Amino acid sequence: MSLEKWSAIASIGLFAMFVGEMISIYHFMTDVSANLEFGVAFDPTPKILQFISIGVAPASILAGLSFILSKRYGSKQIGSMILGGGMILLIGMVYCYTLLGKLVVSYVTDSVMITPPLFIGISIPVIIVGLILIKTNKPRPKKEYF
Repeated sequence: MSLEKWSAIASIGLFAMFVGEMISIYHFMTDVSANLEFGVAFDPTPKILQFISIGVAPASILAGLSFILSKRYGSKQIGSMILGGGMILLIGMVYCYTLLGKLVVSYVTDSVMITPPLFIGISIPVIIVGLILIKTNKPRPKKEYF
């Protein structure tokens, strides 16, 4: 497989990993009894920033790299992978947004409130980029060495 396919596959994995991390931390912040068992103070802001820098930032860069490498000839396969990554991000962040009302009040910070709507907004351009690649039907340029 070519570089653009591998980077699209990696971006799907990183989008899914980010959504899984965010859902798990939001579920953790909804249950007061489980959090009191550990007796440890928990600040969600550094964890959310860590999840962003580990998951969604590289995923967005890899999706952009896949788009740049294949935008001239278009690819239904790569476009559908980028589209799938955007849909995973959109659905996951909508679910996290629905959990905002159930969070324990002491865990509600600016980053907890801003993250789901921010990445709902970021998922829309990723979906559009995937659709552009699916719609592009230009033939792959032939390389003439001689």
